[in-house]
Amino acid sequence: MCALSVQSTRIIINGDRLHQELATLATLSDAAPPAVTRIVFSEADLRARDYVKGLCAATGLAIREDAVGNTFARWHGDRLSEAAVGTGSHIDAIPNAGRFDGTVGVLGGLEAIRALKQAGFSPKRPIELLIFTSEEPTRFGVGCLGSRLLSGNRDASVDEKLKDKGGQTLCDTRKAAGFSGDLQHVQLQRGYYSSFVELHIEQAPLLEQEQLDIGVVTAIAAPASLRILIEGQGGHAGGVLMPDRHDALCAASEIILAIESSVKSTGSRDTVGTTGVCDVFPSAVNSIPSHVRLEVDLRDIDEQRRETVFRLIRQECDEVAASRSVDVQIEIVNADAPGQCAPDVVEGIEGACRSNQLRFRKMVSRAYHDSLFMSRIAPTGMIFIPCREGISHRPDEYASPEAISNGTRVLAHVLAELASR
Repeated sequence: MCALSVQSTRIIINGDRLHQELATLATLSDAAPPAVTRIVFSEADLRARDYVKGLCAATGLAIREDAVGNTFARWHGDRLSEAAVGTGSHIDAIPNAGRFDGTVGVLGGLEAIRALKQAGFSPKRPIELLIFTSEEPTRFGVGCLGSRLLSGNRDASVDEKLKDKGGQTLCDTRKAAGFSGDLQHVQLQRGYYSSFVELHIEQAPLLEQEQLDIGVVTAIAAPASLRILIEGQGGHAGGVLMPDRHDALCAASEIILAIESSVKSTGSRDTVGTTGVCDVFPSAVNSIPSHVRLEVDLRDIDEQRRETVFRLIRQECDEVAASRSVDVQIEIVNADAPGQCAPDVVEGIEGACRSNQLRFRKMVSRAYHDSLFMSRIAPTGMIFIPCREGISHRPDEYASPEAISNGTRVLAHVLAELASR
């Protein structure tokens, strides 16, 4: 990648303005401060969208929205027909969350554009800020809904298939929120973006522990979600003797430990597995559990290695079923392929760090983001900034103004370079 098209000294990030805008956005919430709750298509979500769109309009960006509510704010370049350089993230938040997850990439992306404008930069390609709909799976049980549709990972059938806990379909809720149209038109054409870069808090402690300013993401792990159903035999806790039992929870406990062992067996720190749900029926102290539902999350940046773990888990489940005389069924709920960041975008982020004398390291993202799906349709990169103790999805989530400004400055440099091609 060639030298930056704008001199470092001319790109000035207004950190105070950015910090204040993040604070204001955090108040548009269904939870009392310092917690943030913004479920997609809720009143708080719509007010937050209006606030950010107002900032984009004040910056002179052209705004459009698609049928699912993905919002595009474009700074037109000299060559209007050229593929755009994209940046952005999400502003929806899980219940009782913090103020920086996703929002740093949206408002930081806007500030990067403002800084380039102030520096007198004239992009050859358009630069577009993208606010993704429903990165969080809170309402419909599917994460990265907007970017999945943009990339063609999901099709228009989700409009009626996806329902919230109240039974409302995606179609009902998006139209009530003012987003009409056919979802089949949401998918972007190949070549719409020449590249895409997302700024995000790390959501892990490595950068802080190593006293580094920037994480340069090289790969994004993706989850495989499994549902494991164990059927045993219930009975009275005093009436059924131990040799005669087919306890579904005891079988589930063996399976949970087998999952942990299977994940560790790869020897890779990039393979992780979590049994996050254990639903026991009838859940009475004096009744033998007859039915257990487990929900499991497997993640890796290597899809084949993840599949190897899945095969091991299936073998272990078969062995437990045989030894305890219970029935074990495994359902694959979701299995996304991991994403690789584009080498030239990674190189550009590294160069921007060096130009700004910021300490950095290459790293993988073990959380998945909208960039995972954008990487299917455009060369993609991610910029991580440190967050205190790696805490995220909690009200005490925190990224310092300095860290946010550093990440935004790096983003501005990378956008300038990519938009100069």
